[in-house]
Amino acid sequence: MVRFATRWLVTSLLLLLFVSAFTFVLVSLIPGDAARSILGQSGSREQYLQLRQQLGLDDALPAQYWHWLHGAVQGDVGSSITSGEPVGSMLSGRIGVTLSLVASSVVVAGGLGVALGVAGALRGGWIGRAIDVLSLAGLALPSFWLGLVLVAIFAVKLGWLPATGYTPLGDSPVDWLRSLVLPAVTMGVGCAAVIAKQTRDAMRETLAKDYIFALRARGVSERSVIYRHALKNAAIPVTTVLGLVVAGLFSATVLVEQVFALPGLGSLAVQATADHDLPVIEALVLFFTAMVTTVNLLVDLAYVRLNPKVRAA
Repeated sequence: MVRFATRWLVTSLLLLLFVSAFTFVLVSLIPGDAARSILGQSGSREQYLQLRQQLGLDDALPAQYWHWLHGAVQGDVGSSITSGEPVGSMLSGRIGVTLSLVASSVVVAGGLGVALGVAGALRGGWIGRAIDVLSLAGLALPSFWLGLVLVAIFAVKLGWLPATGYTPLGDSPVDWLRSLVLPAVTMGVGCAAVIAKQTRDAMRETLAKDYIFALRARGVSERSVIYRHALKNAAIPVTTVLGLVVAGLFSATVLVEQVFALPGLGSLAVQATADHDLPVIEALVLFFTAMVTTVNLLVDLAYVRLNPKVRAA
């Protein structure tokens, strides 16, 4: 376990280093810069050049990256170029929104996907075909379009849920949950379709194994056969897909938070990119990368828990 943890830590650090350097290069290729974003089109050439010098944008790209990396290693990810606010404070006020959105989307995707997948494996027939159609539709439908449709129906027409905005959990748990329903369903439906298909295929393969017939022949209850034995052994491929889904949900927040006007990290990423605010962009990229590596770690630990052979290895 110590060897595994060490390998994961070293790999994660190298990945963070690579991603941060690659982000510097990508941002430098975007037309414009932070100085022009601050001054706007009304700023003179002299003001523009002076502000570039003040912001350190005249330095070579490797020098800029080294300066940022030196501070990041010491725990200082810098301040926003446009607002001057410490980046850490900007992120801390928004992390809860994004994590709440991702967590609620995982509940929707996992709960709905596994339930449909198990039902499809047990019933087959039209349910199995419906799950295939749902999977294709879930992958094909744009999340922003689905979000707008949900807002039009449940917020505008029926008035059951708020169309936009976010209520902190500490202010009102009920309003917090209501503000997350539509965004979570928007993000979770497509993912649920993928999980449902994987669950159905894994369950059908597991239910066809000899030990399942042996358990039934011994008189073990059908409920125990399905949920204690078959679903547990089918959980490994489902866990793999669920890990990929969670990683994808973090990137999906960029668009969904814009649609529902949620003050999370995704909407901050859009604004920071438009402003060429490199310190904010770097901090956001590192946070999302760290979340993805953490999800991969949890998936690996789930493998160890679910499969004794992995644990023995």
